[in-house]
Amino acid sequence: MRGLARRCSDHDRHPAGDAGRSHARPAPTRIRRPLARALAAAGLCLLLLLQTFAGLGTALAQSTTKGPSGFPVPRFVSLKSERVNVRIGPTLEHRIGWTYVRAGLPVEIVQEFENWRRIRDWQGEEGWVFHSLLSGRRTALVTPWEQSGTTPLRAEPRSDARLVAELGPNVLANVGSCREGWCRISGEKFAGWIDQTRLFGVYPDETVE
Repeated sequence: MRGLARRCSDHDRHPAGDAGRSHARPAPTRIRRPLARALAAAGLCLLLLLQTFAGLGTALAQSTTKGPSGFPVPRFVSLKSERVNVRIGPTLEHRIGWTYVRAGLPVEIVQEFENWRRIRDWQGEEGWVFHSLLSGRRTALVTPWEQSGTTPLRAEPRSDARLVAELGPNVLANVGSCREGWCRISGEKFAGWIDQTRLFGVYPDETVE
């Protein structure tokens, strides 16, 4: 049996102009070559070391930080409305970067500022959304990072359990629960257990009640 469901694609997100990204380059410095090589090597080692510690610090902060709302940051939520404007900053004066046109899509809250939430989607794009446009209802996309292939949906949370359906990339599902690496999901004409790592909308080691 093959599970059928509406697929999520770029059609669910409408761009609204350039995101205004800029990249700064360090000013060139002339220095004698032997000394330059030594300083460059030492600088590279220091930079890598700092990046490593920064990454560890960020991971630890993400696991313990609570936002102004009292909820943990980061965390997954879903879009409440069929039409959600994403802005480049946390005010109505900031321009709209793009608009989502499908309710229920999962997004990750990575920052909070007053009543605004900075979100990240399955493509890694980030922007600001007003909090009332988001829902605590948990949803997930099946392997949105893949272009083809299927993921088995099982009757029980075991790799040898009966096959219920096979879900293609970008299938949108409701998340009922997750435990021990498996999530109970459901959608249009399908329900069952899926490998948790095959979903965008839950963390790999997260428990969802």
